[in-house]
Amino acid sequence: MKTPSQLNKEERDTVISYESSESHYLLLTPGPLTTSSQVRQAMMLDWCTWDEDYKALTEGIRNDLISLAKASPSLYTSVLMQGSGTFAVESVIGSVMPPEGKLLIGANGAYGERMVEIAATLRIDHIAMVESHVTPLSPARLDRYLMEHPDITHVAFVHGETTSGMLNPLEELCRVAKQHHRTLIVDAMSTFGGIPINVEALDIDFVVSSSNKCLQGVPGFGYVIAKRSAIEQTNSWARSLSLNLYDQWNTMEKTQGKWRYTSPTHTVHALSTAMKELQEEGGIEARYQRYKNNHRVLVEGMKALGFMPVLPPELQGPIITSFHYPIGEAGTAFDFALFYEGMKKEGFVIYPGKLTDADTFRVGTIGHVFPDDMHRFIHAVKQVMKQQQGSECVLSD
Repeated sequence: MKTPSQLNKEERDTVISYESSESHYLLLTPGPLTTSSQVRQAMMLDWCTWDEDYKALTEGIRNDLISLAKASPSLYTSVLMQGSGTFAVESVIGSVMPPEGKLLIGANGAYGERMVEIAATLRIDHIAMVESHVTPLSPARLDRYLMEHPDITHVAFVHGETTSGMLNPLEELCRVAKQHHRTLIVDAMSTFGGIPINVEALDIDFVVSSSNKCLQGVPGFGYVIAKRSAIEQTNSWARSLSLNLYDQWNTMEKTQGKWRYTSPTHTVHALSTAMKELQEEGGIEARYQRYKNNHRVLVEGMKALGFMPVLPPELQGPIITSFHYPIGEAGTAFDFALFYEGMKKEGFVIYPGKLTDADTFRVGTIGHVFPDDMHRFIHAVKQVMKQQQGSECVLSD
């Protein structure tokens, strides 16, 4: 069976199947992302939330998450939470902060800033360690903050900040937080499953991600990998009924996979299939290499066409890349809306920029996409820019 990237235009237009239904465009975004036909087919049956087979499926996912985190099941556990990734992040912040606790949040992009907004909305005492969107979080600065604010009990930050595409220095930040004996929350929304993370070795207390990111499932729920000793002490701290992380975990533990409230059954089956595909691919390390190859092809091709990355290579992750608008000929300007529509017609959907002080757009390199897809993307960029030359949007030589 051909993959979506191997279908020619006639096949894309005429073949009516799950395989061709995904080829209307590739999602070059940080999630939701392009999934395989097998993952989508897994959602074509209806399931009962009380069924023992379904509960066993949930338990299988929970156990596999611990394995992917390179953590011992005696020390770590996992819990699934309905909703988007932000729901899962809010469930952690709102459930694991003690009433008298204080949270330090590292923020160098929209998703760190969102954690600050969550803490403020929940009236949790917090302090923000803010950097620009193109500056990595500083372990030395974190060390100073923790020395100057001994009342801080918890530290939270984003690993892969998709505002810019940056990877914050995970190991160094974790080391500083644990040297100060703080409880550690890592938003690995756009990295877990696509970049190796040894959760136990880093001594992370709570890792948060979502079904529709690097595990290559579809939207519907997030998940939290938690140190058992950390989650066990959070009973009665939750500031929400439906997002009560402890109660959700405790229910799943006692009932071997039962969710407290109606769960996204189709999405759960999709993720179970996606996790099998991850194993077949060779695990997280193999997927990481594919993502890096996708990124390499993208950056090399875009540079050749005059699109320069925002971040230097040493700060850039393989998840999503921000590009500056190209420099046009005298008197011309790059029209992103026009470019976006042209690329969509060519079969690719990209993201607008999220940086506040620069004209940028973003291209994701994760999901069920491969280096050949990125070569096709570069060819499509060249074609779209040629079509737009002489109008509002001209590419530099």
